[in-house]
Amino acid sequence: MRTPRIIRQTALALGLSLVGLGAHAELPRDTIGQETLPFPPSPHRAYIVDAEFENLVTGRITVVDPDSKRMLGMVSTGFAAPSTLSHDGKYLYTADLFYSRGTRGTRTDVLTAWNTSTLSPDWEVEIPNKRAVMLPERHALGASSDDRFIYIYNFTPSTSVTVVDTQAKKVVSEISIPGCVLNYPVGKRRFASLCGDGKLQVVTLDDAGKETARSHTAFFDPNAEKLVERAYAVGDTYYFVTTTGTVRAVDFSGEQPKIIPAWELVTEAADKKAGWAPGGWQLIAVAPKLNRLYALMHDTHEPLKWEDPSTIIWVYDLKTRKRIGTLEAPAPIWSLQATTDDQPRLLGANVTGGLEVFDLSSGKHTGTVEGIAKTAIHVLSH
Repeated sequence: MRTPRIIRQTALALGLSLVGLGAHAELPRDTIGQETLPFPPSPHRAYIVDAEFENLVTGRITVVDPDSKRMLGMVSTGFAAPSTLSHDGKYLYTADLFYSRGTRGTRTDVLTAWNTSTLSPDWEVEIPNKRAVMLPERHALGASSDDRFIYIYNFTPSTSVTVVDTQAKKVVSEISIPGCVLNYPVGKRRFASLCGDGKLQVVTLDDAGKETARSHTAFFDPNAEKLVERAYAVGDTYYFVTTTGTVRAVDFSGEQPKIIPAWELVTEAADKKAGWAPGGWQLIAVAPKLNRLYALMHDTHEPLKWEDPSTIIWVYDLKTRKRIGTLEAPAPIWSLQATTDDQPRLLGANVTGGLEVFDLSSGKHTGTVEGIAKTAIHVLSH
């Protein structure tokens, strides 16, 4: 059978084209999505932790510039991964959990060190399959003040903390914390945990990451009030709040924890009668340069709904402990974060997957970064 003329001509043309391609240099590598972010990072740069309720097998962290309202990039994490930033701004750490068959199979846990400029992993360390599987929150993962050690909270259901040496890039110890939860980093070689009997437990480590001492300090009465464990840290001072609005803070900078006198968010009779109380997931934040505390608040408070989001934020002067203002967001906010610079922003993860941005110097809402998350759990910033 004779080959049709049109087929012969097409084949000849294709052959010549392929020869031509071989004679030229390769096309340049596609660099889309490989933009390097500036270092050191802007203190306003935000990392929105997304638990992906509709797809809990994996999570993600979206990186945003709140000033330009622009998404800068994204990293993919393991199942419900807790996260923290290094103090030197170089790394975003996540404690990732993966299964060999996606939703089943062999479990692998790793601590991943993401470069904050390239948003790519620089290194990882395999860790024990014990890390707490829960909604990501502050202090499930923490870094020592010199970034030497990373502390990973475990729940099996016994509780402990895995210590990873970032210089040696290996696990160096596991510290048992029976009856206590989370790890609140203190200085270079200590971390605290909150215990079920109302005490604060402080563990001291040596330079090898091994325990050398531990102490207990009475902090609150668990039979009298419900203290939210998701504290907000300013240096070695941690601010806690109860579900009804009592602020309890502790300064860990000394040899022993110093309990700061408690005070109330709601003091006016009319506000108490209306049922005002704090609510949300990460429900308080502190702007250290302004010495102000911000609390998500809602009225008609109900005991089992204290985690509900709100559009209302009350502002307090930490020196006088008096309410000095109110901020309002266009959408209900679930979690707050304040930046640490002298022109601070208040960042609020809202329930629609956006980020609300407030300029705290002017007290104005400057806009919303829309559509950056599915389930924004909390926000990190440098």
